Amino acid sequence: MNAANATLHRQVEGRLVDHGIRYTPGRRQVVAALAASDGPLSVADLSVEFEGDIPQSTIYRTISVLEEVGVVVPHLATREMARYELAEWLTGHHHHLVCVVCGRVDDIELADDLERQLDELVSTIGSTVAFRPSNHALEIDGRCPECA
Repeated sequence: MNAANATLHRQVEGRLVDHGIRYTPGRRQVVAALAASDGPLSVADLSVEFEGDIPQSTIYRTISVLEEVGVVVPHLATREMARYELAEWLTGHHHHLVCVVCGRVDDIELADDLERQLDELVSTIGSTVAFRPSNHALEIDGRCPECA
């Protein structure tokens, strides 16, 4: 396990312990799979990833626990099937490209100058209605290379 993965697992374990929850091997496997993914994964994706070693019902319970403590966040924009990824406090700020045909979701990180421009745009939009944004998330719908 590399240093980044070890740090990630220590952070997740700390969050779970703070809530009185054990960091079981199954939870560790789910976190590792989400960390290794290029984008959010559904429970079905995780089930395929684990090749039946972890029952789907266990994956659902694990995701539920991890979501309750803020380790994972759901993304519902993909054909009404929830996909999950690690929370930004673990992975860093990023955005998503969502394929409207197959439901694929890819993470993208904007260059610092583009991210600043987006922050300014979000602040400007908020100020038009006396709203003070604290964060933003950008999802761009379209077609992935395989569905184009």
